[in-house]
Amino acid sequence: MTSVVSCAITIAAPPEEVHPYFTDADLMLRWMGQRAELDAHPDGRFAVDINGSLVRGRYLVVTPERIVFTWGFAGSAELPPGSSTVEVTFVRCPEGTEVTIRHTDLPASERPDHSRGWRHFGHELASALG
Repeated sequence: MTSVVSCAITIAAPPEEVHPYFTDADLMLRWMGQRAELDAHPDGRFAVDINGSLVRGRYLVVTPERIVFTWGFAGSAELPPGSSTVEVTFVRCPEGTEVTIRHTDLPASERPDHSRGWRHFGHELASALG
């Protein structure tokens, strides 16, 4: 059985300032991970090392309003590279940008950690832009 994790956060910056934090390796490292290699184009590489976990996947969609990439862990049988999907949407609002992260195709056992992780990193993203 698979599960979905979703979180939303309002960031006090316009979408065009928030979006690059998911596509530029240097900006991503301001809020998530210790090493990143990003090629933000369809079928481009998505690789971020987060506290010893080697996240690997591919970008599927990159538009100003939406980014979709696959996600999994190098060496994992339960959640291998590219086996789940993360969709990030950016909606302009009076306070700045409503960022929604929806992570699908997660094994049920991975849901609690990813739920905590996305909430944590959502706050880190807001801090990086604040």
